[in-house]
Amino acid sequence: MPKPTMPVPSVIEIHGSVISRIRERVRTAIEEVAEEELKTALGADAYERSSDRRGYRNGDQVRSVVTEYGPTELRLPRGRLFTERGTEEWRSSVVPRYQRRTRKVDEAILGTYLAGANSRRIRKALQPLLGERALSKSSISRVVSRLKERFVEWRQRDLADESYVYLFLDAMFLPVRMARRVVKVPVQAVIGVDEQGHKVLLALEIAASESTASWKAIVEGLRDRGLRPPVLVILDGNAGLCRAVRDTWPTTKLQRCTRHKLENLLAKAPKHSHAELKRDYHAISHAESAAMAKSAYQAFVRKWSKLSSEVVKSLEEAGSELLTFTQFPKSQWKSLRTTNVIERVNGEFRRRTKTQGAFCNESAALVVLFGLFAMGQIQLRRIDGYEDMSKVVRSNLQAAA
Repeated sequence: MPKPTMPVPSVIEIHGSVISRIRERVRTAIEEVAEEELKTALGADAYERSSDRRGYRNGDQVRSVVTEYGPTELRLPRGRLFTERGTEEWRSSVVPRYQRRTRKVDEAILGTYLAGANSRRIRKALQPLLGERALSKSSISRVVSRLKERFVEWRQRDLADESYVYLFLDAMFLPVRMARRVVKVPVQAVIGVDEQGHKVLLALEIAASESTASWKAIVEGLRDRGLRPPVLVILDGNAGLCRAVRDTWPTTKLQRCTRHKLENLLAKAPKHSHAELKRDYHAISHAESAAMAKSAYQAFVRKWSKLSSEVVKSLEEAGSELLTFTQFPKSQWKSLRTTNVIERVNGEFRRRTKTQGAFCNESAALVVLFGLFAMGQIQLRRIDGYEDMSKVVRSNLQAAA
């Protein structure tokens, strides 16, 4: 007779068994840590007689907490501590009062929300792991509301202790529902580069237009929060923005974005000359030295004065601010001559909004954009040539002296 074969467990059964064991270990670990925390607070172990005792045990309680491994039932100790007014209930810092989810679960909820999912989709996406009862619509709303609170604190934080050598300023246009219509509104963004070359998001604001007044409000807001004048500001050719920076930080140097200026030149030239214009312009913006850039600039003016006076007029509008980047270490030229860092951020934002179509209001748009940074879904690498940041800082200090 053939030997009976043992049934082979399925992958789902194996996975469920593993998760069950992990959940049990998590439960045991949390209970042990909470027990040790109470012992330290009381100054004595259970049933221990001690003159240093600072309270007494008061039974235990069952708490249901949702972890990344699913709902877990915890039996946590209770206690009362001696105070001048009598006794008060001991509070655990391991599992704070009213906490129903761990931080990682909240991060998973926020990550799904930032990916464009609404409450129904979030519950559906996380239900296999967390269970349906653990994720009510109100609980998801509370998690998102905490992100809104973080955003308010972030946009009002004091900048006096922070120092940024470079600032990138530009606007992005995002679809937002306003007055029952979806319109594209400018989102003004400011990214700073600190003395170690790290890029940091400093401000996000929605404005009615890219006027001098709107840009001046955001620049003066940074100054009023304690931000010191940067060495260099990289911006597009918006007249209102340029005027706002000059008025607020008179000693700061300006670098006009070379990519934006190229787009302006192409708009002035006939289409059949675009390839030639790009070649001559790149001889300026991608020159090997400051002297070569100035020489190429002069050659461009001489040549295109005969071909298209409007192109030359547009180029000369930027003046020497088109070549300010050549005053800084050559290793940083690629990063300093354009506002591409904000354009890359804008690309990440557009990928996010594709899933939603349009934001319900201005506040929701700003909170989502901030959340993508706060949750690490958008990460900015250090500036090219960050090794030479100390040279820039030292040179600026010497010039100020």
